[in-house]
Amino acid sequence: MLSPHEIAALMLLDTNPRPEQLDFGDLDALCERQLVSLEKLASGSVHGRLTARGRSVLKSVARLH
Repeated sequence: MLSPHEIAALMLLDTNPRPEQLDFGDLDALCERQLVSLEKLASGSVHGRLTARGRSVLKSVARLH
């Protein structure tokens, strides 16, 4: 089960792929669950992307509202 912080991090990454302001623990948990992938760019910044599983989780959360 995802924490509210992890769900919020998923939502934020869906709209902004730059995870600099997100909690590293939340990002790590999302990566472990294969909901997010992180890519280090040549510029040194990190780019976050939701996986198919991550998008599926967000769709499920949206249906609950």
